[in-house]
Amino acid sequence: MTDFLAALGLVLVIEGVISAAFPNAARAAMLAASQVPVNKLRLTGLAAAAGGVLLVWLVRG
Repeated sequence: MTDFLAALGLVLVIEGVISAAFPNAARAAMLAASQVPVNKLRLTGLAAAAGGVLLVWLVRG
């Protein structure tokens, strides 16, 4: 559970730094994402999750 919380904290740090350092680019990315069809967003999210699981498995395995 501590690894999960540490990973979640890192995600929040990265998101915060991106939003603080590049607010216009972050806004443009969110706007672009809002224009993408739901099915494509879902597939991209599943691919990212699978890639993350694979990466954790390779690092921890």
